Formats: sequence, structure tokens, C-alpha cells
Amino acid sequence: MTALELSRLQFAVVTVYHYLFVPLSISLATLTAVLQTRHHRTGDVRWQRLTLVAGKLLMITFAVGIVTGLVQEFQFGLSWSAFARFYGDVFGPTLAVEGMLAFFLEATFLGLWWFGAGRLRSALHLATIWVVAVGTLISAYVILAANAFMQNPVAYTLDPATGRARLGDFTDLLTNPVVLAAFPHTVAGAFAGGGALLLAIGAFRAWRAPGGDADGRWRLLARTGAWTTLVAGTAVALTGDALGKVITSVQPMKMAAAEALYATQSGAPFSLFAVGAPGQKEPFFSLDVPWLLSFLVKGDPTATVQGIDDLQAQYVAQFGPGEYVPVVPVAYWSFRLMIGFGVLAAAVGAWVLWRTRKGRALAPAHVVDRWLLRGLWTVPVLPAIAATAGWLFTESARQPWLVFGLFRTADGVSPGLTAGELTASLAGFALVYGVLAVVWVRLVLRVARTAGDDPAPADDADEAERVLVPSY
Repeated sequence: MTALELSRLQFAVVTVYHYLFVPLSISLATLTAVLQTRHHRTGDVRWQRLTLVAGKLLMITFAVGIVTGLVQEFQFGLSWSAFARFYGDVFGPTLAVEGMLAFFLEATFLGLWWFGAGRLRSALHLATIWVVAVGTLISAYVILAANAFMQNPVAYTLDPATGRARLGDFTDLLTNPVVLAAFPHTVAGAFAGGGALLLAIGAFRAWRAPGGDADGRWRLLARTGAWTTLVAGTAVALTGDALGKVITSVQPMKMAAAEALYATQSGAPFSLFAVGAPGQKEPFFSLDVPWLLSFLVKGDPTATVQGIDDLQAQYVAQFGPGEYVPVVPVAYWSFRLMIGFGVLAAAVGAWVLWRTRKGRALAPAHVVDRWLLRGLWTVPVLPAIAATAGWLFTESARQPWLVFGLFRTADGVSPGLTAGELTASLAGFALVYGVLAVVWVRLVLRVARTAGDDPAPADDADEAERVLVPSY
């Protein structure tokens, strides 16, 4: 493999791995705050115990996310220094804001929340976790604004002497149409992941809790996770529709590749499933929904959607000779994996809500129920696959551009970087990530099996007879 191919592989590995933890941190922060708010308002100790479960998951995930984020930034400077020189004036301010939020605001208030249990007044203690929740959302927005520049460059000028992009109005960068559409879509996907994790833990404990789920708290956690997954999955679909229309307007090639649509069509169909022969553009079998693609990308079932061949010719005339078509099978299938696994996660949430309606216990009634309940352990994997597929589609279907229309991927690799150096660094990253994966999984499983049974800490400092200390 060439240095370019290895750099792209390394970036994909590092980014996808990091993004497994980012959505969980975002959603668990808010879900922890919501659970604690429920306890603060009702005084029900069950909500307090469930707050500790979500809070422990948040602490573990946040710590691993910080480490993987640092590795990602290191990798960015190592392998993509040419791009960093071009993009640094735009990316620098957003990275600074995100760093201050993640390392100072979020980490500080998360520490206050964790060590302040039993020491801080109840309302003040609740406020600390809400600061963390809001901080994660602001941090996510700023980073998505930086990524949106790569999808749709705005608020910049090109320095004629250096060829570098110079940031113009920071407000314009933050109001890029792509980030305005991508932020709610990304956050909805994050909540689908966090909800699925709480659903899985609640369902397992409700079924396997020693002595049964006497006070019903695990059923409560399962239903909370199920509602979160279902509502978030619905929001993902609605916001994805809006994002798709924006992407079609700024990167029509990406949406054409997502549908493997080579010829421009009016009233274009949406392909549910297609099979093609190697080396052939058109599939020999395709299951289509008539007019749906035109409706999804333009809001009009009879609208014309540009095909790959016409767009390739247009880009050659606009940008010069070159290949401007991404790897179509990757774009096509990652797009469908994103949709399919997202819908499946929401469907599982709906099934759990139906299964536990009107006070029904989450316990097996027959053999099929037993296998379905056992399968709920895998629910968190579904939104994780959907999110990973979504990012693969977002980044790979933009190729050959790092910044669409401005900077090509081939020009962004660090000069002088060898394939051997990249192979060694990739192996090192894989080793670190492998260790982190084992640590994270073991700690999450420990929380799933044991958390929520420890004595609940007192809410107020004046009433505290003991202080909850961190287990990890």
C-alpha cells in the first residue's frame, strides 16, 4: 500500500474507534442529568440508583474518549501535516474551543459531580452534571463545524502567497448549512447509542437480578433506554432527511454515489437493495421504490437528480482532469447499513416498550421471548454500526477531496512520510486501542453486573453519613 492509502487507513481506524465513545459520552451526560433531575423532583431512590449506573458509564467512557481523542489529534499532525498547514487557520480556533470545553469545563464539572456527591447541596450537585451535558453538546457542535468546512467550505479566503485557507468570520463558520443540519442528526444518533446501552443493562438486570427486580428499577431503566432509543431513532430519520437535502445541494456526487445512480433521472427511484457484477456500472438486480430518491433529495417526486456520469464530466470541466467518483460500492452499502441498523435499533426499542406496557415485567414468557431477551445484550451494537457506517459514508463519499472543491486528499499527506513509518505507527495505535477496548468492555460489564445495588448516597451535605467514592 502507498503512503496515501496507509494514511487514509490509519485515519479511518483512529477516527472510527474514537467515534465509538464520543456519542456515548454526549448521550450519557444528558441521560445522567435527566435521571438525577427525576430523583431531585420526585425523591424516588430508584432514580438515584439509576443515576449512579449512568454516571459510572459516563466516567468510564469519557476517560477513554479523551485518550482516543488525543491519539486522533496526534495522528492528524503525523500523517496529514500538508493538510494541517492548509487548514490550520480554520481548524485551529475550533480545536481550541473544543479543547477548552473538553479538558476544562467538562472534565472539571464532571469531577465536581463525581466527588461532590454528599458534599454539595442537592441543587448545586445537579447543576454540575447539567453543565457537563451542555458542554458536551457545545463541544460536538464546534467539531462538527470544523468538519462541515471540509464538506462545504465557507468563511474563508485563500492566501495568494501561501495558498493557505484563512478564516474569515467565525460566526459564518458556525452557521454553515451543513453543520446546522448535521448537528441534530449526529446528536440524535448519539442518543440512540446511549439509550440502547441503558436498555441492554436494564433488560439484563431486570431478568437476571438476584431475587428479581423487586422495586422495578431495572425495568424502569430498560424502558428509559427504550424510549430514548425509539425517539432518537425517529429523530435520526427526520434529521437525516434534512441533512440529505443539504448534502445534495453542496455535494451532489456524494448522493449520486449513495444510490449508484450513473445516469441523470427525473423521478429517480430509491434502491433498497442491488446486486451488480464486478466491473459493471449498472446492477443486474435492483429492488427500487419509484420516485423516492427525487423526493428525499429534492422534496419533489418528479425532480431531476444528477447522475455520476454527468457530474464527473462537470467536475472535469470545473476542476481539471481527474477521477472525481468515490468508491461507489462503499458509498452505496455504508448508506444502507446506516439506515438499516438505525431502524433496527429503534424497532427493538419499540418492542421493549410494547413488551413492558401496563406494568408488565421484562421476563421470558416462552422460548422465543427467552432468546429475544438474551439478544438484547447486542442492542448497543446496532446504533454503533449505524454511526460508524454513517461516518464512513460521509468521509469516503467525499473523495477525492479533503476539502470539497479546494484541497485534494492526495495533496494532504505529510511529505517524506514512508509506508514503513505509517505501518509502525498504525500498529502502535492498534495496540493502544486494543488495550483500551479490553479495559472499557471489562469496566462496562462490571457496571452492568454490579452497579445500582450499592447504597445510595445522601443528597445533601448536611444529611450525608457517607460519601460515594469512585470505584475506578
